[in-house]
Amino acid sequence: MALVPSSAVGSPLIAEVDMGGSDPSSTIRATVVQASTVFYDTPATLDKAERLVAEAASYGSQLVVFPEAFIGGYPRGSTFGVTIGSRSAKGKEEFRKYHAAAIDVPGPEVDRLAALAGKYKIFLVMGVIERAGYTLYCTVLFFDPQGQYLGKHRKLMPTALERIIWGFGDGSTIPVFETPMGKIGALICWENRMPLLRTALYGKGIEIYCAPTADARDVWQASMVHIALEGGCFVLSANQFCRRKDYPPPPDYVFAGAEEEPSMDSVVCAGGSVIISPSGIVLAGPNYEGEALISADLDLGEIVRAKFDFDVVGHYSRPEVLSLTVKDDPQNPVSFTSAEKTESIQK
Repeated sequence: MALVPSSAVGSPLIAEVDMGGSDPSSTIRATVVQASTVFYDTPATLDKAERLVAEAASYGSQLVVFPEAFIGGYPRGSTFGVTIGSRSAKGKEEFRKYHAAAIDVPGPEVDRLAALAGKYKIFLVMGVIERAGYTLYCTVLFFDPQGQYLGKHRKLMPTALERIIWGFGDGSTIPVFETPMGKIGALICWENRMPLLRTALYGKGIEIYCAPTADARDVWQASMVHIALEGGCFVLSANQFCRRKDYPPPPDYVFAGAEEEPSMDSVVCAGGSVIISPSGIVLAGPNYEGEALISADLDLGEIVRAKFDFDVVGHYSRPEVLSLTVKDDPQNPVSFTSAEKTESIQK
């Protein structure tokens, strides 16, 4: 492992952790970004994203994965003024500001991210807070090197207090995209601990499994290694590295649950971003030291070698005993029969 300075775009924004590759004809270079949001400032966060992508592209990265909620922000430490049976006026105002920092999908921010992927000729996987009317979703967006928006995954199950600020995804946004570098998909944070949801991705043939997260604990690494072995796929987990000063200062923004307000230089999310091979070998990371670009060369032949040992939805499955049915139709709260009749006539 080495820290590699950039020579292509002046001084580097942050250091890249570089792991050497093997046969270049069967490898791709992937980067997971470990960096913080500019909280409540989406234009500045988009500017930062472009600097990070430019830096990764200067190292030859073909796939760049950002953390959970990078655009829009992960509201770590906030309760939004909620207790059972009441919500405070200050908490409601905090949600208004958080809602304003989210992005519409599609929308101008999505267009900018698509242009960014096209400009630097990369596949881009970006964690965002999606605004759909007055409901927010924790979402991952996918873009190709031609500058096309491919689609999204909405977090199916927010964790704990996340459920008061984010809506729930459904089975219609669990995509796996077939690309020239392999089949790419993503689950977000603790969704990755849901065995049936992982199996849905395995059933779609996922080969490059992206896991944007907000979990910096050591035990997260065990989950990532297990998924790589279980799925016979590369696992790319990206987390933010944040200090208290990356969030608004008190009293406007207060970290609840702590005995005392953290100092501005305190680390409130230590990262732990990592890249793991289908055989469970850690290729790069985990990094707990600061903001970083963490890169590795992925030998795609390793997928076949791993599947020879264990193919969870192939030769190691027993569908006559155990099987999974995924309901992948959109679940809409309101349907209009006249619209359905019009669609059937047009067909």
